[in-house]
Amino acid sequence: MENRIINFLDKNRGEFIEISQKIHQNPEIGNEEYFAAELLTNFLEGKGFSIEKNIAGHETGFIARKKSAHGEFPKIAFLAEYDALPNLGHACGHNVIGAISAAGAVALGEALDNLPGEVVLYGCPSEEGGENGSAKGSFVRENLFENIDVAMIIHPSSENSITKKSLAVNPLDFEFFGKSSHAAGSPENGKNALDALLHFFNGIATLRQHVTSDVKIHGIITHGGDAPNIIPDYTKARFYIRAATKEGCDEVTQKIENIAQGAAIMTGCTTKISSFQNRVDNLVPTKYFDELYVKTMKNLGVDVCTNSKKGMGSTDVGNVSHIIPTIHPNIKICDSDVTGHTHEFAHAAGSSKGDEAVILGGKALALLGLELILDEEKLKKVKENFKK
Repeated sequence: MENRIINFLDKNRGEFIEISQKIHQNPEIGNEEYFAAELLTNFLEGKGFSIEKNIAGHETGFIARKKSAHGEFPKIAFLAEYDALPNLGHACGHNVIGAISAAGAVALGEALDNLPGEVVLYGCPSEEGGENGSAKGSFVRENLFENIDVAMIIHPSSENSITKKSLAVNPLDFEFFGKSSHAAGSPENGKNALDALLHFFNGIATLRQHVTSDVKIHGIITHGGDAPNIIPDYTKARFYIRAATKEGCDEVTQKIENIAQGAAIMTGCTTKISSFQNRVDNLVPTKYFDELYVKTMKNLGVDVCTNSKKGMGSTDVGNVSHIIPTIHPNIKICDSDVTGHTHEFAHAAGSSKGDEAVILGGKALALLGLELILDEEKLKKVKENFKK
């Protein structure tokens, strides 16, 4: 069965590389991935998967399923991402992710002729965030992973490494409301919403001395006023507030919300605080699951780093990792000096190294899924390790 999976992906490598390349050549930002979603769903439907579209408030989300006639358990999930970054294209390599997950799911699905189980591929829009972003948060909230045993995804990187921890994120908009007036003729009649916003930024700058090293606070002004001779009556800022755990993230978020309230009081304004996308939880690795992945990759001739020191970002895969065992390892597509969210990384995602990662990653995920279907004790151990 292992040889069948490997041979299948080698024989059909062109199909999966073509998926990656087509998505790379047609980058779409979060929740606008109409081309990528249609490409993937049509392909999976042609491989015997049933398709459900428009998932949990995300028009470009989908769930693809293939069930065995020998029983529906265990249920092995693959997470596909396919959104791009504004002005950068696939600078996080989600074209590679989508193709890897499709390759792994289809290859494992081919083995269901002789095995019990169900392969489920979740098409997950807008991992990069934005309006109504981080769709996996919506999927978790709607209990769409109920009865799923494990979830798997591989992310392109400058190294081969196991699942890393990630930071939780609260994505918030801060709006300030004042009163407009002529800035020269009658400034005493105005309530300056821009002053409130600037006090807010200064308050956050002061807070940074008094937070733990894992906390990251970064934001931009999206509206600062309309004209210099008008006292601004409305301003807005957008922030990502990050920390190592969702509890720590909530704690620092409360402090920042207090700063916003204080800035409003200082200037006679009011403030409104709202989420513009799903909150993102920190990623919780399941150590034994990753150990199985390392062995699988080694059998494919690839060594995987188990002690990477590279910095942490955030991913809504973290939301999934809080409810079921999840792996999110990295696969190398570029040199170590190339970082994500750059034009150089976007180029790597469409290169021959990116193409090879599609096939290698697909093999690794399909073989690991096969191992968990065949060996009930290993699947049980993964779940027990997750609960710890």
